[in-house]
This record gives sequence, structure tokens and C-alpha cells, in this order.
Amino acid sequence: MAKFPKLNFHQPAPDHTMTNNIGELVSLSSLWKEKPVLLAFTRHLGCSQCKEMVSQLSAAREQIEASGLQIAIVTQGTVNDNIFFEQEYGKGLLFLSDSNLVGYKKFFLPKGNIFQLFLNPKIWLPLKRSIAKGFKAELPPKGQDAAQMSGMFIIGRDGRVELPYYYDHIADHPPTDLFLSGVLSSKWANKFEGAIGRKENEKTNN
Repeated sequence: MAKFPKLNFHQPAPDHTMTNNIGELVSLSSLWKEKPVLLAFTRHLGCSQCKEMVSQLSAAREQIEASGLQIAIVTQGTVNDNIFFEQEYGKGLLFLSDSNLVGYKKFFLPKGNIFQLFLNPKIWLPLKRSIAKGFKAELPPKGQDAAQMSGMFIIGRDGRVELPYYYDHIADHPPTDLFLSGVLSSKWANKFEGAIGRKENEKTNN
């Protein structure tokens, strides 16, 4: 399997400007300067597991925000695509349109191979479950790439990656609990620098 470059823990996150659902330009750096960001890149908007993932984030939004994070969803869709998707699956979430895939490329999100997209046996049970929950599997809307892989990143206020999550296959969604616990027991809102983050958190709790 070909290896792709990846962003690692504590590396500077790439900045990129995209359009939100009311037509405003939003830079990623403007988000993380305000509050740590859970940045979730979807595949295409016909993907059943992406629909389920976004719905789960929407349902857990209050808990995730209470843990110190804000949520931003990046899609291949146009602004109009995202408005519909937000209404259906992601109420209350910030959606950003990256229809030219520049943001995906900056975050080194690759195109999946046939094993990641279809042939991995780990895909089929989650796919069946998501469809049973009412998340219909559909072809990608026009202009969206079915091979594009997803990814999730938590970026701190210093603009550094605190959690990079690259999917091994299309059903490899991280559990919501991962976004509620912080890194090494340090809260997301705290500045994290290796083991120092843990010690500072222990001092705070004592």
C-alpha cells in the first residue's frame, strides 16, 4: 500500500479559507485563535457513514463544546449542498465548502484505494448498520470525488495539531469519547506541550 505524508502531533496546522453556509469567507486560523477546533473532513455528501458521523457530532455538540472544542465540518460540496446537508444531518454545526479540495490536499487527505473503499471486511457491518439507521448510501453529487478519504483533526489555539486522525478505511470513524477526554488527561482548552500538559492538569485538579 502506498504511503502518504501526514500531519503529526504538535505540527503547525495548515491554514485555509473556505465559505460557510451564509456565504462568508472563513479562515481556519480565525477559528482556532478563538477556541480549539475539531475539524472534520467528510468524504462526499452521498456517503452514508459521513451522514451518520455528522449526525453524531451534531447530537454530541453541547458535550463536545463543553469539553473546550468548537466543531467545523469541511465538505466537497458547494454552499447550497452544505445548506441541505446541514438541515438534514448537522443542525447547529459550522459547515465549510472546499469544493476545489485545496483544504483536503493541505491536510494530506488521500484518495482511497479499492481496499479502503470497498474490499475491507471492516466496512460492511458499519455500512449495514448506518443504512439500517436511515442513513442512505447514495452516489456522490456531481463534482464530488467518491475516492476522497475523510479525516479529523483537533487544532489548539496555538495553531498546532493536537490530534490527527487519518481513516484506515471509509468506516473508520473515531468514537465521540475521543473528543471529550483531551490529550493525556489535559483539557483541550489548555496549552499542551507533551507531558507538561498532564502535569499542569494534575495541578489544576489538586
